[in-house]
This record gives sequence, C-alpha cells and structure tokens, in this order.
Amino acid sequence: MGRSVLITGAAGYIGRLTVEALHQKAAVLDKLVALDVVGVAADQRLEGVHYLASDICSPNLGDLMVEHGIDVVVHLATLVRAPKGAPKELAYQVDVEGTRNVLEACKKAGVKRLVVTSSGAAYGYHADNPEWLDEEDPLRGNDDFPYSKHKRLVEEMLAQWRKDTPELEQLIFRPGTVVGPDVHSPVTDLFEKPVMIGIAGSSTPFVFIWDQDLVECLVEGALGDKTGIYNQAGDGALTPRELAKMMGKRYLPLPAGLMRLTLRGLKALGLSEGGAERVKFLQYRPVLSNRRLKEEFGYTPRKSSKEAFIHYATSRGLL
Repeated sequence: MGRSVLITGAAGYIGRLTVEALHQKAAVLDKLVALDVVGVAADQRLEGVHYLASDICSPNLGDLMVEHGIDVVVHLATLVRAPKGAPKELAYQVDVEGTRNVLEACKKAGVKRLVVTSSGAAYGYHADNPEWLDEEDPLRGNDDFPYSKHKRLVEEMLAQWRKDTPELEQLIFRPGTVVGPDVHSPVTDLFEKPVMIGIAGSSTPFVFIWDQDLVECLVEGALGDKTGIYNQAGDGALTPRELAKMMGKRYLPLPAGLMRLTLRGLKALGLSEGGAERVKFLQYRPVLSNRRLKEEFGYTPRKSSKEAFIHYATSRGLL
C-alpha cells in the first residue's frame, strides 16, 4: 500500500519542484496533496494531485489531514523574508507558530512521518563557529536575524516533540544556500549586484546545495524510512573573493564598522530591509559539513558547491 503525502508550502519554488518530483512517483503513492495559502492556477496543476488553498496556521489543518488520510507530511512552508509592508510578526507566525500547528495537526491525524526543511542558518552567524559545522554542533541562531532565530526555535520545538511524541518519525534537513535557475533569496541577491561586497579580514566561505539535490533528498525522505538530522551542501566551499573572480566582478571588502554605520543609516532612511545586524550575515557564515548526509542518510549531492554555483550563475547570465 502506497503512502499519502501532504506538502506544505507547495506553491513555493522548492515546493513546486517537490510536487513535480513526487508526482513522477505516483505509482508508489496513494495520494499526493499540495497545500499552500496561495492557490495554484488551474493551468499549472498536475493531474492526480490534490491542491488545497489553506494556511498552515488554520485550526482545520488536522481535519484536512484526516480527510485525505495523510501519513507523511513534507513541511516546506516558511518565510525567508516577510513581504514589504507586512507586520513584523508575520514571519514568526508562519515559521514558528505555523510549524507548531503542523505538529498538532499531525498528532490529531495520526501522521506517521514528518519531513522538515530547517536551515543552516539555525546554527547562527558567529565568530567562533567551527570551520565546518556538524549536526552535533549547537544551534545558536541570532536574535537580531529573525530567520535564523526562528529556525532555531523551530528545531528546539521539534526536539521536544521527538521526546514527547516519538511515534511521529522526524527527518530534518538543514540546507546551506540553495541555488537554482529560479531561486531568489537574500544570499543570491548579493551575487546579482555589480560589485561583490565583503567584510575586510573575513573570508568565511559559502556552501551551496543544488535545488535538484535538495528535492531528491526530500523525495527519498518522504518515501523512505530514514530519520535524523542532516546538513545539506555540495562538496567544498567558495570564498566571496573566489565567487567574484568567477563572475568577473570586483570584490570590495569593507571594514565591518563602516558597513554597520552604512546599513544602520540606510535602514533608518527606509532604503534597506536589514540594518547593522547584516554585517554578521556576511562575516560569519555557517559552513556545513555534508559527511553525515553522504555516510548516514546515504545521499551524495550530484553537484559540488562550485558546480551548483556555476549552474545557477550560468542560468542567470552571471558567468
């Protein structure tokens, strides 16, 4: 008997790719449900997929899972950054309270398995981060960087649920920077600028995960039985200077103090979403080891960090 899988955040970029990939596995599924607060247009829907326009914070979420006989949930709904003009609390409501509601709904519906995308950002952006972060390293987040803080809070919640509700299997992925032809994020924004900005005295590299590698892990997670927590990154890492050279752009390392003053002023003028806290975002990036992903989960990314970046940058005309 096949599994009945529900995907949250199904209208998002990774959500759409995951729906498409699982749709290709229809022979081993009883049902595939794509849920998102944003409705999917009729001409973009895949035959055989059940599309639901619903909020993950809805009190009826558990009833929907019961109605569709869901036994696996792939939880992708998140807000990397809130829409312009949205209340500050929105990201917290979606990321943290939304995940809490998903967990409660899973419990109500008797869901057997939960696959979650967390983020390498949960480790936090700290000067004393190890050269390579392992899954056993502490999740410290950053209180002044909401996305990082929320991912830490979500993982703390998931850890408590593993103790209190062990019958709900958990598989958690912590991706590095996801890249693909249609990815848009605060990190990829850096690469679209005419000049690559960095912080003087800092050479913390980037690790990248190709979007298709991320999706393949999610599909294996939804259909398999592995549990645990795994970083997701291609082999190797690239410094900001190396990335600038690859793109033929000037690399401009600025003093951290000057960057803080500049960003603080731009934020005060409404010209930047982030303020002085963004300096840490450039200065102390979490660099993820993928050893456990390969050795324990059993998945070796098809593209290294460099290959994933080249694929992304070529598709965007940056190389």
